[in-house]
Amino acid sequence: MHKPFIILGLLLVTSLAAWSRKEETLEELKARAESANVDERAGVSVRIAELQLQVADKLFVEGKSEEARAALEDVVNYSEKARDAATKSGKKLKPTEIAVRKMAHKLRDVKHSVAFEDQPKVQEAIEHLERVRTDLLTKMFGRGEK
Repeated sequence: MHKPFIILGLLLVTSLAAWSRKEETLEELKARAESANVDERAGVSVRIAELQLQVADKLFVEGKSEEARAALEDVVNYSEKARDAATKSGKKLKPTEIAVRKMAHKLRDVKHSVAFEDQPKVQEAIEHLERVRTDLLTKMFGRGEK
């Protein structure tokens, strides 16, 4: 009889603990990416790129093209940093590739919703992310490298 209440209580406590955990700000994540070991850097860099993609999308919707383009540059730069860290460590290649693929897909959606004059910049970012993905896939599957 008491088991369901105990289980419910434990679930409530763990849920509250997860919610109370402080989300790192973008600036904190950027600082952490610089000081993180190579194994951790890929994940942190991907997180920054994903956050900046959300910011860029929002800014494009608000008509703030210049700020959106700056966020888009971060998406590209931190995707590259994630690729470099994943490649260097040999770990996190697959999760990094998946994240970059999802971001490229999201950018394709964004491209269709932005002003005509912003579309070339978004397309450049898409192409860049695709090159990052290709690099990761090459490292994962090795094209004859062993």
